Amino acid sequence: MTPAAADTLRLLTEREETLAVAESLTGGLVAAELTSVPGASRAFRGSVTAYATGLKQRLLGVDPVLLAERGAVDPEVAAQMAAGVRAALGADWGVATTGVAGPDPQDGQAVGTVYVAVCGPAGRSRSDGEVRALRLNGSREEIRKESVRSVLELLADELTANARAQDTEQNGGN
Repeated sequence: MTPAAADTLRLLTEREETLAVAESLTGGLVAAELTSVPGASRAFRGSVTAYATGLKQRLLGVDPVLLAERGAVDPEVAAQMAAGVRAALGADWGVATTGVAGPDPQDGQAVGTVYVAVCGPAGRSRSDGEVRALRLNGSREEIRKESVRSVLELLADELTANARAQDTEQNGGN
């Protein structure tokens, strides 16, 4: 269990909000990290591991034209995966990982090219989601572990920024 997973789940639980995860290159590692935290079920709804490109379309609603034109390793694909899993699993927040862990390039993208995304409630996060592009080095295992850490960090950043914005709004902008 990492501090990032525990902190993220604590923030979600305090806010009585839920999380769903869509994973590709991480193959279930994000869900495993979250469920290693005792009490995760208070905030974690579930996950979809859409490793095959076609599953991203069928299960998560990713635009098939986008997948055909750009492939699965793309920032917009990551954003659509996060939004799609959020909708499919009925969660307040959705996160997604897509990328190339290696050993070979994929869809014209180099090993270590990763996109992580978060999509939250309307009016409380960017409507198109937040995507972070990563260029990672290391072994396949290291790339996957860093992808997990990065997506949880992105979600924690969004939750923290959202909480600050709500506090400002509630205090009359002061």
